[in-house]
Amino acid sequence: MSFYSDDSSTDELETLGWYHHDLSRHAAEALLLSNGTDGSYLLRNSNEGEGCFALSVRAKDSVKHFHVTRKDNGYSFGFNEYPTLQHFVIHFANQPLLGSDAGTLMVLKSPYPWRVEEPSIYESVRVHTAVKTGRTENDLVPTAPSLGTKEGYLTKQGAFVKNWKQRWFTLNRCELKYFKDKGSEEPIRTVDLRACSAVQFDYSQERVNCFCLVFPERTFYLCAKTGVEADEWIKIVRWKLSQISKGR
Repeated sequence: MSFYSDDSSTDELETLGWYHHDLSRHAAEALLLSNGTDGSYLLRNSNEGEGCFALSVRAKDSVKHFHVTRKDNGYSFGFNEYPTLQHFVIHFANQPLLGSDAGTLMVLKSPYPWRVEEPSIYESVRVHTAVKTGRTENDLVPTAPSLGTKEGYLTKQGAFVKNWKQRWFTLNRCELKYFKDKGSEEPIRTVDLRACSAVQFDYSQERVNCFCLVFPERTFYLCAKTGVEADEWIKIVRWKLSQISKGR
C-alpha cells in the first residue's frame, strides 16, 4: 500500500533527507542507538495505514516513537497541526517534546539521514568448511547486532606504571570500554571517542602491532596480536571519528 495521497505530499517527503520510508521500528531503534546521539530523530512510515507516520527520537539510551498523521491541511501531531513537516521540526527544535508515558523531555536536535556512510571494513574468510551438527535451517535464530561495533583482546600500556596488561575491549557507538577480562561485568574505564583527536599506528614502543589513541589528557597505547587486527581497530575508530566530526 502506498502512503502517499498527492504529489505535493510525496515531493515534500522525498526532499526530507531524514525520511526513511518503510524502516521498521526495530531498525529505527538500532540506527539511532548505535550511530545517533541524544536528540537524533527520523521519520518513517507507520504500519497503521495511509497517511500515518512515526517520528522516532533518541532520548539518551532509549528511543521514543510518536504518531504523525498527514491531513488535507498539513500534518497533525498531538493537539497541534503544522502546514508542512519543516514547520513541525522547527517548532519542536526550540521547544521540549514531551514523552507521553514516561514524561521524558527531549528536543529534536539533529535529523538522522537516510543515506549515511558505512565503514568499508570486511573480514577475510580463512576457513569455511562443513560441520555436521544435526541442526536444520529452522534451528538458526536471526539476531540483530549493533552497527559499527568491535570487540576483542588488546594489550594496553598503563598510565603511570608503564607495564603492559591484556584487557578486553568493546567499541559501541562513541564509547570504547575496557574490562579486566571478557567475563567482567563492569568496565575498568569508559573512554569517550568524542574527545579523541587521532588514531594511528605507533612505532615508539618496543612492541609490534601497536597503535595509539590521542586524547587531550592522555595518549592510550594499545597492541593487537596481529597487524591485520590492529589495522581493523584503527579503521573502525577512524570511521567513528569521521562520523563524530560530521555531526559537529
